[in-house]
Amino acid sequence: METPPLTTPEPNDRATPDAIAGSWVEMLPRSWKPYARLARADRPIGAWLLFWPCAWGVALAGGLPQETYLVLLFLIGSFAMRSAGCVYNDIVDRDLDASVKRTRSRPLASGTVSLKAAWALLVGLSLIGLVVLLQLGGFAQVVALGSLLLVAGYPFMKRITWWPQAWLGLTFNWGALVGFAAVSGSLPPAALVLYTAGLFWTLGYDTIYALQDIEDDALAGIKSSARRLGGSVRTGVAIFYAVTVLLLAAALWLAAPERPLVLVALLPAALHLVWQVRALRSADTLGALRLFRSNTLTGALVFAACLAAGL
Repeated sequence: METPPLTTPEPNDRATPDAIAGSWVEMLPRSWKPYARLARADRPIGAWLLFWPCAWGVALAGGLPQETYLVLLFLIGSFAMRSAGCVYNDIVDRDLDASVKRTRSRPLASGTVSLKAAWALLVGLSLIGLVVLLQLGGFAQVVALGSLLLVAGYPFMKRITWWPQAWLGLTFNWGALVGFAAVSGSLPPAALVLYTAGLFWTLGYDTIYALQDIEDDALAGIKSSARRLGGSVRTGVAIFYAVTVLLLAAALWLAAPERPLVLVALLPAALHLVWQVRALRSADTLGALRLFRSNTLTGALVFAACLAAGL
């Protein structure tokens, strides 16, 4: 019997289930797609969620419109560093990802991208972030570097605590401190309260996101706030979002105590969060993804409120 000729398998260019259908990644050459997907280029929501707290800090500190360039820098840096964080997370979690239905088609978990190539991509993306960092003032640079330990520790939190979403909140909202520091050269109480508000916002939206994996996470032994809350997920998210709104109101008042009417600017964001809670159904995974993605709008609405207070 003849031995069939050896062939090189074609790259697995399948998107993960939560990727945006028909994104620009689909137009890339097939050999490029796994690297774009490793960097989550087909899932930009995470970059926006990293960016908005940066923009909040710039706006609340009174940096707009004079220092609009800072918002542009943070936009570039957020997309680069979110992608770098995802590559790092996938390097650490490549074995866990292979055991979860939603993530087993990720490039590293499926073997489409080698570990060496993933490290190279991580270094390249980090260099882009470094270029952005060097454009900031000295104090803002020091503040930004303070997030590195949080970034490094995040992939391990799901193995240690039922609340990895809280660690993600500490990490993803650090930009609020950096944005404020870049404008004012200091971190007043308004900046710290704004950062804490972002932490609870992340606790809410990432608990919603974790509902997609709750069954696979249980089988793989992965911990999450969604699993910890169980049948009380909706109540938990409602509490997280309520605390978010209260803290945002406090941050706006601290930034502009002489103009209490700026609190009215927070109403659209608050109503949007109420809509998320009302629409949340823990068994509806597609609905959970839709609600999670809607937090791009939440970030924009909070930015508008911060801008009203900071002008």
